[in-house]
Amino acid sequence: MKQVLEGSHAVSEAVRLARVQVVSAYPITPQTHIVEAISEFCSDGTMDARFICVESEHSAMAAVIGASNAGVRAFTATSSHGLALMHELLHWASGARLPIVMAEVNRALAPGWNIWTDQTDSLAQRDTGWIQLYCEDGQEVLDTTLEAFRLAEAVNLPVMVVLDAFFLSHTFEPVDVPDQDTVDRFLPPFDPRFRLDTKNPCAFGPITGPDRYMEIRRDIQAAMDRAPEVLAAVEQEFFSLFGRRYGAVDAFLCDDAEVILVVSGTAAATCRQAVGDLRKTGERVGMLK
Repeated sequence: MKQVLEGSHAVSEAVRLARVQVVSAYPITPQTHIVEAISEFCSDGTMDARFICVESEHSAMAAVIGASNAGVRAFTATSSHGLALMHELLHWASGARLPIVMAEVNRALAPGWNIWTDQTDSLAQRDTGWIQLYCEDGQEVLDTTLEAFRLAEAVNLPVMVVLDAFFLSHTFEPVDVPDQDTVDRFLPPFDPRFRLDTKNPCAFGPITGPDRYMEIRRDIQAAMDRAPEVLAAVEQEFFSLFGRRYGAVDAFLCDDAEVILVVSGTAAATCRQAVGDLRKTGERVGMLK
């Protein structure tokens, strides 16, 4: 069903449809609308989930790490300095192979104090072992969030769904919100390969010697290398159900291009228009999103 949603609420609707069981977050502009809506869903019974209020983004990530270790589908959201504060635990989430999904609203890092869009916050976390998926519009935000859970749970790595501040997070546009039954066919209940179990206690992340640690890092990289292939399969299934797909990389008029503009996020929409206009003047320009 088509609804007019801001980008933040496209995330919230996807989290509701994904039947997430634990959400923990700390408010920060321009991410706050995401978790405000989810909090309302939890409060009014629209979502059967536990919303954990915490005192910082560091604690929010710690809470969803615990939830994911316990074997439930978990979600958080943040932006800018909140993501920077999470940095220590981003490594823990990926190292523990936890399929957490996080919405990350791109915002500049200070100084100067700037609440507007800039990708420095997410790009600075490139080597933490998180998959990052950048979105162009509200529809892609909703769809990618649903796909992110499938991808994370297939490769056992956490995923960031990244969207631009204000240009996307606070901009309203028509978004096709799928029905719950069809989403359930695409995204079945989370079946973790391991979980905390009081009847069968075990240690998580204990002291690890150099040899075994290197194996862990190698396995993380192998999972990351598999992610594009897995994402393609996930997108194909999504396309068969919903008629939409995006691709990890989208090449637009690149076959004969002499100049290729490389972009991500909402800039892709403007760039696609500019490339089309330049093509009309004979310029051999393409775009790689």
